[in-house]
Amino acid sequence: MTAAALNPATVQNRGMITLCVILAVIMQALDTTIANVALPHMQGDLSGNSDQINWVLTSYIVAAAIMTPPSGFLASRFGRKKMLLFAIAGFVAASILCGAAQSLPQVVLFRFLQGMAGASLVPLSQSFLLDIYTVEERGGAMALFGVSVMVGPVLGPIIGGWLTDNISWRWVFYINVPIGAVAFGGLIAFVSETKKDPLAQLDWLGFGALSIAIGALQLFLDRGEQLDWLSSGEIQIELLICLAAFYIFLVHTFTAERSFVNPRIFLDQNFAVSMFFIFIVGVTYLASLALMTPYLQTLMNYPVVTAGIVLGPRGMGTMACMFLVGKLIGKVDTRWLLLIGLGLTAWAMYDMTGWTPDVSQWTIVSVGFVQGAGLGFLFVPLTTIAFATLPAHMRGEGTGLYNLSRNIGSSVGISVVTALISRNVQINHAELAASITPYNAALANPAIRHQINPTTSGGQSILDGLINQQASTIAYIDDFKLLMIMSIVAMPLLVLLRKPKVAPVMDHSAVME
Repeated sequence: MTAAALNPATVQNRGMITLCVILAVIMQALDTTIANVALPHMQGDLSGNSDQINWVLTSYIVAAAIMTPPSGFLASRFGRKKMLLFAIAGFVAASILCGAAQSLPQVVLFRFLQGMAGASLVPLSQSFLLDIYTVEERGGAMALFGVSVMVGPVLGPIIGGWLTDNISWRWVFYINVPIGAVAFGGLIAFVSETKKDPLAQLDWLGFGALSIAIGALQLFLDRGEQLDWLSSGEIQIELLICLAAFYIFLVHTFTAERSFVNPRIFLDQNFAVSMFFIFIVGVTYLASLALMTPYLQTLMNYPVVTAGIVLGPRGMGTMACMFLVGKLIGKVDTRWLLLIGLGLTAWAMYDMTGWTPDVSQWTIVSVGFVQGAGLGFLFVPLTTIAFATLPAHMRGEGTGLYNLSRNIGSSVGISVVTALISRNVQINHAELAASITPYNAALANPAIRHQINPTTSGGQSILDGLINQQASTIAYIDDFKLLMIMSIVAMPLLVLLRKPKVAPVMDHSAVME
C-alpha cells in the first residue's frame, strides 16, 4: 500500500502529526527517570525520609501501569484525538502541581495523577503512527517512535541533574509545560478525530481485577527490596492480592462474553511472541541502565551530569541503528535483525562482566554504544512484526497490552537487579571479610601494613571500604551476567515468529474523518 491510499489530509499533515505525537511520547518518557536524580533535593526540601521519598517514584509507576491497558477502550469510546489531548493536558497540569507542591503527600498525590494522565500517551501515539503510515513506511515511523521512547531514560538523568543543580528540583516537572503546549497545539491544528463507538462498554470486572493485580505487583516489586521481601507482612499481602486478582482476571477473560482483554488477540502468533520479547527488552535495557547510574556514581565517583554524559552514547547507538533498521525493514528478514540485536546486547553484557571501577571512559562509551545499537536492532523490527498481522480493530487494544508488557518488564528487571545487588553485596562482603585477619600473608607486607593495619581503627575503616568496593563490583558483574544469559536464552524463540505472507490492509476509514 502506498501513501496515496491514505486520506489526503493525513498525507499533507503527516509530518506535523508525527512531530506532535513524538513530543508527547518524549515528555512522558523523560518523566520515567528525570525525577530520580532530584529525589535527594526533594527529600531535604519536603522533610521526608528515604522510604517516604521513594513513593514519588512508586506512585507514578503504579498509576501508569494501571491506566495503560484501558487506553484502547477509551480511544474507541471517546475518540483517539480527544483522549490524547486530554492525556497531554492532564499530564502538564499534574506536572505543574508537582512543581508547586509544598509537602511530600502533595507530590505523591500529584505524581499519581501525572502517571494516570500519561499512561495513554505512548500507546495512543503509537496507534496514530501505525495508522497514518503505510505498511511499507512503518519501519521508519517505528524508528522515530522507538527513539522517542528510549531516549527519555537516557536523557532524563542528564537533564534532571542539570536542572536540579543549576535551578531547582521543581523544574524537572515544569519542563513538561512547553513540550506539552507545543504537542497540544499541534494536535488541535493538524489532527482530525477518529471514529467513535458510543456503544463501547468497559468490562469493569476485568479492568478492576487487572488493575488491582498490576497495582499490587508494582508495589510488591518497588517495596520488596526495602522491606526484605516475604519477611514483611505488607509484601506478603501485596503478593496474595496480586495472585488472587490475576486469577480472577484470567477466569473472567476466558469465560465472559465480552471481556476487558479479548483473548483472541493472542491467537496472532507474532503479537503473542512479540509481547514476550518486548518484556525481555524492558528487562535488559532499563535494568542495565538502572545498574549503570549507581555504578558510575557510587563505585567510580562520577558526578551526576558526568555520568549522564558518559551514558549518552548508548542513546546515540540506539537512535543511529533505529533509523538504519527502519530502512532495512521489508528488505531483510525481521528475525535476522532481531538476532543481531540480541547478539549485540549479549556481547555488551559479556564485556561488562569484566569491568572494574578502574574501567576507562572509552570502554564505557564504546560498550554502551554497542548495547544501544542492540536495542536499535530490537525495538523497531519487534514493534513492526508485532502489529504486522494484527487486525486493525485490535490495534488500539494491542498497543496498550504491548506497552504494558514493556513497562512490567522494566519494573521486574529493575526490581530484580536492585534486589540482587543489595543481597549479593552483603554475601560477597561476608565471604571476602572472612579472609581478612592479622595473619593474612598479604597484610604482612610492611608497605601495605603501614597503610592498612587491621589492628587499628583507621586501618579497619580503609579495609572495610576496599571490601565494600570489591563486594559491590562482584555483585554488579553477577547482574550483568544474568542479563547476558537472558539475551542468549531468548534467541531460539525467534523461530516462533512468522514472516507475514500478505501485508495487512489497514482500516483507513477509521483513521481520519
